[in-house]
Amino acid sequence: MKLVHFNDYRLGVLKGDAVVDVTHVVQDIPHTGPHDRISGLIARFDAYRARLEAASEGPRLNIAEVRLRAPLPKPGNIVCMAVNYMEDGTRSEPAPINAFHKAATAIIGPGDVMELPDVGASVFEGEAEMALVIGKRACRVQAADAMQHVFGYMNFIDGSARGMVPAAQSFFQMKSRDTFAPIGPWLVTADEIADPLNLPIRLWVNGVLKQSFNTNDMAHKIARCIEWVSHIHTLEPGDILATGTNHRGLGAFQDGDQVELETEGLGRLKISVRDALKRRWEGETRLQRTEAGKSPDTAPQVSGKYASA
Repeated sequence: MKLVHFNDYRLGVLKGDAVVDVTHVVQDIPHTGPHDRISGLIARFDAYRARLEAASEGPRLNIAEVRLRAPLPKPGNIVCMAVNYMEDGTRSEPAPINAFHKAATAIIGPGDVMELPDVGASVFEGEAEMALVIGKRACRVQAADAMQHVFGYMNFIDGSARGMVPAAQSFFQMKSRDTFAPIGPWLVTADEIADPLNLPIRLWVNGVLKQSFNTNDMAHKIARCIEWVSHIHTLEPGDILATGTNHRGLGAFQDGDQVELETEGLGRLKISVRDALKRRWEGETRLQRTEAGKSPDTAPQVSGKYASA
């Protein structure tokens, strides 16, 4: 099943190129807004699934005529795995398992805008990722049992403001900016994804393919990630765990960019980028810089505020 939020955060089920409004089915779930209603549904999904399936045969709305919203408007936790790909064999061994948090206010949905803040970042990037959504409370689970705790999957872009100083504060300043966690366009239940460790992921900027890799290159697999994170803190239904990216295709996000991310089976997420300062960076990816004999480090800023003299 593919679950969507649309218009004023009505809950819908995607049926082909149409959305069926099923909000009435879940109105009895205790909630103060769409964020805890969807989390409540995820926690109770077995009890509601048959009713949702029956309701999804109702009147259909053309998807082109509704405004899609973030499928999880305000998750309790957004955990992102760090350096979790083997980078097409360019890493000789996996990096030590590691992760970081993003703020819930970083969430935006399809058609929304990633806003680049007025800070002295060396570059802004967006990392293509597949995220899983927790369906059952996970506290100190073992890898062998971890997949039982997965509710579903969705596209995730990990926005980054790189080069922030001081370095000791870099991850918080780099990752938790408002609008830096685009997700969607919908949430796909786990039963629809036969093998989450064999999914092509592609990201385009202005129609040009930048990132292209497969989840089979993941260094620490999904079950291990859930095991490790859940031994640090409990994961609750509706929490997001983003599984990392292949960094070789990363390039600068800048004003006016139209970004599209597609993971096989999870739809295509489309967002735009806005920078009130109109800063510009070289457009090469890290891989392109390497192939051109340049430093693979992030593309340099060429104009605008904070550019080097």
